[in-house]
Amino acid sequence: MLTQTDLLTKKGVYIQQMFGSIARVYDLLNTVLSFNFDKSWRRFAVKMSNVTPDAKVLDVCTGTGDLAIAYSKVLNRSGRVIGSDFCHEMIRLADLKLKRRNLSDKIKVIDADTLHLPFRDNYFQISAVAFGIRNVADLRAGITEMMRITALGGRVVILEFSQPVNPIFKAIYYFYFKKILPFIGKLISRSKYNAYSYLPSSVLNFPDRHGLRTQMESCGLEDVKIYSRTLGIVTVHVGQKPCK
Repeated sequence: MLTQTDLLTKKGVYIQQMFGSIARVYDLLNTVLSFNFDKSWRRFAVKMSNVTPDAKVLDVCTGTGDLAIAYSKVLNRSGRVIGSDFCHEMIRLADLKLKRRNLSDKIKVIDADTLHLPFRDNYFQISAVAFGIRNVADLRAGITEMMRITALGGRVVILEFSQPVNPIFKAIYYFYFKKILPFIGKLISRSKYNAYSYLPSSVLNFPDRHGLRTQMESCGLEDVKIYSRTLGIVTVHVGQKPCK
């Protein structure tokens, strides 16, 4: 059985196994554990992207496709969204979801590793990720690859869990995040990998909002903006690829 230590190494095969084990209840747990805030967080990330209706958008680490779906709602017939993920179980469920919602003509999902995206340079106006870049084995390489396939002047958008700054709220939230969330997650998912114990551990071992901005800037992104939501539980980072 994989341990928390194994998962925190971010080795690709371990992350694939873990997410594969919770794929069937992933959407349910996102809703339950976030008190249904996850949908508004994704909508906000889309809004902060300043995406044009005819844009080409790539959603990496797409999971079951919820961020891709959020982007599709602001695009016209010329716009297109592709969702990529290296966990086949997630992609299979995303594909079924798109077919149920008659969105297969606007969104395509593919198996692809964020560290090795099968797209040419400068292809997408927006490359985005929601709650996934934290799980990539090499953060800097993942951001760099997202930037590579983004057009000159385009934007890289990262929605990720962060750490609240208000000390009172932080104490309350951390009790929920470290104690209650893993218990509920394990109870519902029945994952043998304790995926919902990995979640708080991975967040606490991930750069804070300012550290992530520094990482994005070090990859060459400019004018990186930070937008915190829900008292700092999550943060949207938006950086622009230089025009030349």
